[in-house]
Amino acid sequence: MNKLFSLAWVCSCIPAIISGADLPEGVEKCHYADSTCIIRSINALIKSYPMGIPEIGLPPLDAYYFPDFSLLESSDRGPIWINFRMRDNVNKGFNNATITHVEGFLREPNQKQIVLTARLPRLLHEATYDMEGKFLHFAFNTTGRLSSDHQNFRITLTIKTLVEYRNGKRYLKIYNLKPKMDLDRWIIWLDDLYKENMDVTILMNKVLNDNWVECWNELQPSIAELFTTSFTVLLNKVFENVAYDDMFLNDLDIRSSN
Repeated sequence: MNKLFSLAWVCSCIPAIISGADLPEGVEKCHYADSTCIIRSINALIKSYPMGIPEIGLPPLDAYYFPDFSLLESSDRGPIWINFRMRDNVNKGFNNATITHVEGFLREPNQKQIVLTARLPRLLHEATYDMEGKFLHFAFNTTGRLSSDHQNFRITLTIKTLVEYRNGKRYLKIYNLKPKMDLDRWIIWLDDLYKENMDVTILMNKVLNDNWVECWNELQPSIAELFTTSFTVLLNKVFENVAYDDMFLNDLDIRSSN
């Protein structure tokens, strides 16, 4: 009886699984490759759904959680080395993003890569950090909270996708995503860098912020790797749930892009 019940439950779920999800009724649909309309539609979606859309796999945008990540990892254990890991990562501010440029989204999506450019007045990254290392005779091992404030943050995602067919519909799957980032100012604060002396913690944070451009340039490849993983997961969840053709206008659509 239990096996029969389980089989019936699975069968009842199959139509919902294979039929996919649709965009909310209020989301404007556009013609393929209509970048002006697509920009307008995505920006309206961001403003209307800051808490995300669970039905299509879109997470909350006001506080988006990233996976644990190693920002610095030293293989050498010589006189100078450092490991810096981040956990409990949350980024705040994607709900204030404005899409400024779009390319792609053709009727045949593989004919051109997708490009999305967005600007955020402020992207705040909060996390717990674990840092260990050695500088000559000085060894350190500390844990604390960090705050990383990216001001006037710009990001461009260049995306390559595959097309998968399910239940007669086309679904996209990202196989390559490259982020390009820029910003006007980076302000970082690390609590408890030197637990025994708050003055030393303040001084070390000041040194980091006085030299933020050099720090950003040095760390940007690792940060880009984190964004690559996170945005690939985020967008693939949406693409997995919403068929590509259901994102755009067709002859049966009653919604207009005007």
